[in-house]
Amino acid sequence: MLINKILNIKYPIFQGAMANIADAQFAADVANAGGLGVIATGSMTPDKAREEILKCFSLTDKPFGVNLMLMNPYSAQIVDVLCELKPAIVTTGAGNPSQYMAKLKEAGIKVFPIVPTVALARRMEQYGADGIIAEGTEAGGHVGEMTTMTLIPQVVDAVNLPVIAAGGIADSRGVVAAIALGALGVQVGTSLLASTECPIHENYKLAVVKAKDSDTIVTGRSVKAPVRCFKNAMTQHYVKLEEEKASKEELEKLTMGSLRKAVVEGDSKNGSLMMGQIAGLVKEIKPLKEIFEDMVSGTTPLLDELYENFR
Repeated sequence: MLINKILNIKYPIFQGAMANIADAQFAADVANAGGLGVIATGSMTPDKAREEILKCFSLTDKPFGVNLMLMNPYSAQIVDVLCELKPAIVTTGAGNPSQYMAKLKEAGIKVFPIVPTVALARRMEQYGADGIIAEGTEAGGHVGEMTTMTLIPQVVDAVNLPVIAAGGIADSRGVVAAIALGALGVQVGTSLLASTECPIHENYKLAVVKAKDSDTIVTGRSVKAPVRCFKNAMTQHYVKLEEEKASKEELEKLTMGSLRKAVVEGDSKNGSLMMGQIAGLVKEIKPLKEIFEDMVSGTTPLLDELYENFR
């Protein structure tokens, strides 16, 4: 049984929690188009998180999720808001949510941590997670080291929970591959940046559409804060500073406000245009509904062809 049947959504597709992008409106748009919309609270205060969750409830009658970004200094207070308002699902990222797991579960909320390793997936199962989002290094934004192809089957074998595959998935071929590896659904982000509903600057969308296979880079490995984004003047400067053994503080100073430059101002040279390696496969800006329908409807002929080839 795929994750859409378990969660009562149309398609087995989670929307990635993209900081400063995935607001209430976008999460509701995703939910209304048939996916699991997710509000990203990484840069929010508790009051702002409350406002966005309530707004999302007013915009859709479909299930939606909220991402708890554990590097947010307000994480504990945001957990209180989540337990009060009770969205269908909480996904977690950038850390270990074990200290909040029991509280969220007691509130009746399903918890799907995002993990980059088998070891963390096992720990999350021990703490009572309802599912695992296993994300490969191909993804945009904060990443781990393992690839999706290697991570997914190992996590599937290691836990007795639904596993959602993330990282490097943008079309029906990726969905079929993820299911073949044992996942019950997928999480996508980069392909949704190129949706008509996505609230990012047009320059950002065009950068995704025009990106080639090798147009992303991971910065921050020298300070154990790896982030994948589009190659531009900012990333070039960042890499140069890393080569010069710059401190974490110097590197953070360079990237301060860079996501806003990309999302709001459309600065494709100095902004942090987070996107995954699969951007080279995204060729046009389309409505969310069309993106989801294409991803799912294309799986049937692929599966039929596979069956004919291997029977």
